Amino acid sequence: MSALDPTIQSPSLQAAGPSPSLPAGALSPPPVAGLPSHCNRAFADWAAIGRAPAETAVIGLLGGEGIGPELLAVCRDILEQVGERCGRRFSFETGPAIGNPAYRATGHWVTPELEQFCHDIHARRGAVLCGPGGGRFVYELRRVLGLFCKLVPLRPTAALRDIGPLRPEALDGVDILVVRENMGGLYQGLGEHAEQDGRRRARHCFDYDAAHVAAILEVAARLAALRRGRLCVVHKPGGVLTISALWRETAEQVCAGRALELQLLEVDNACYQMIADARAFDVVVASNMFGDVLADGASVLLGSRGMSFSANFSADGIGVYQTGHGAAHDLAGQDRANPIGQIYSLVFMLREHFDLDPIADAIDRAVEDVLAAGWRTADIMAPGCRQVGTRELGALIGAAACARLGGG
Repeated sequence: MSALDPTIQSPSLQAAGPSPSLPAGALSPPPVAGLPSHCNRAFADWAAIGRAPAETAVIGLLGGEGIGPELLAVCRDILEQVGERCGRRFSFETGPAIGNPAYRATGHWVTPELEQFCHDIHARRGAVLCGPGGGRFVYELRRVLGLFCKLVPLRPTAALRDIGPLRPEALDGVDILVVRENMGGLYQGLGEHAEQDGRRRARHCFDYDAAHVAAILEVAARLAALRRGRLCVVHKPGGVLTISALWRETAEQVCAGRALELQLLEVDNACYQMIADARAFDVVVASNMFGDVLADGASVLLGSRGMSFSANFSADGIGVYQTGHGAAHDLAGQDRANPIGQIYSLVFMLREHFDLDPIADAIDRAVEDVLAAGWRTADIMAPGCRQVGTRELGALIGAAACARLGGG
């Protein structure tokens, strides 16, 4: 018997009509999925910011391109629903265009207006919820705002255990947090084109500063100490000798005297092992490009890229929360995109930035409730489930979150 067969496991699917509703009795037990709790404690300077929840939580919205505006509209609707249910006020501020549309219009990946918008949100103790933006947008935003650390949680959702190419048993107990350095490496290097001896040449130069490496490894070590005490540092000593040596030596210094299990793993082996033996990993920290490839490749553990999400942080508490997937221009405006990755980024924001754990937990568990009841978008369909669109899936999740906050 499949746990994903809603005709057997979920009476709510049998009773479901055109209206997006979820009976109170259909609420699932606490999910296996969930999200990391209070990663903000790994950032030394955050405690001095004064992060007690404000009466009104200020959220900056960057809709992005492609499916981005549809996904952020779903998130806003969910927050408005749960806010009304529990008496919490949210203030939404819409920022300027980002990504390719902004670049075509202005010639800048991060305009002065966008930079000021993000700083204004932060000054009001708010956070930014960001849709997908193409081109150099994400790299330039991280550089301009000092978002040196990217966190990518990889924890499969229990209701989607049978989705995707991996055996269900391979997903049991998987809980990985990828920590990626954003300020150096290949993506923040300088490139040039030249002609030499009649041949076109391309050159790209980059480096790593010891302070940048120490900063990201310190965050990763603190996170590992808050979790299960295992830290994997990814490098490539045979291929990138000097930079790998810097990472290895700094990792040994940062972990000295800490009760951590430190593992050094080459990047090609890490790509394989994080899928073949995912349960063996706790916190994985890597350079900019290595972290990018590792996190995106390991999103196969989630069953769909539409489930992936992440957040970027500065040392002093600026937070930009986003999905882990792209703009999917081929799906834009068709009400077909999976909104769950964006919803999970919203939950991450509520928990890490605003300390609104009850609301975050309610939405988190509501996602599991709705998926367990058999409601799916096309990318996560399974036999016996019912396919719905972006807006309807969001409405179902909002209703289930309100049911949890209201006690049924």
